[in-house]
Amino acid sequence: MGILGRNGCGKSTLLKILADIIKPTKGYTICNAQLKKSLLALGLGFRPDLSGKDNALLSGMLAGLTKKQAAKSLKKISDFSELGEFFNQPVRTYSAGMRARLGFSTAIMNNVDILLIDEVLSVGDMHFRNKAQDAIKSQITGEQTVVFVSHIPEQVTKICDRALWLEGGVVQKEGATATVKEAYNQFMRKLDDATTY
Repeated sequence: MGILGRNGCGKSTLLKILADIIKPTKGYTICNAQLKKSLLALGLGFRPDLSGKDNALLSGMLAGLTKKQAAKSLKKISDFSELGEFFNQPVRTYSAGMRARLGFSTAIMNNVDILLIDEVLSVGDMHFRNKAQDAIKSQITGEQTVVFVSHIPEQVTKICDRALWLEGGVVQKEGATATVKEAYNQFMRKLDDATTY
């Protein structure tokens, strides 16, 4: 499921509600308590004083894995992230792109049931973005549920077969990705026309 919308429309808030980080002000969510969820958002959850390796281990445990299960994923996480020697360095020394690589690799390799991804494919180099998109597509065709947030319709189109468009915290359209993308693009064109002098 892709979630489209402008900055400030409620996309990240919705993911935090789905991840049980915050409670909704109205309504409720229903999710099997046995399901493991992971929210992947830039700058969320990493301790800057710990190494990438230690943060990856903690992230796996916070997602519901045992320490032993999380430790088994460390080599795969290190390899996928392509951080090399930086995997053992403190996260405070990382660039935004390196943190995104670590976060994405940790989330994708820990095999959680529900992966919530918030705008992380907008950072990092093209090689890693393409690799990450391929990994998400692979997860979607497997057992994992992926909810992918972006304000870039093309990213949602490449990854998702269903989409939802939010504006002002309200669902404007949902359904097939192409249909939702077209409605969102029309809305954005009208906004552009209204602000053109």
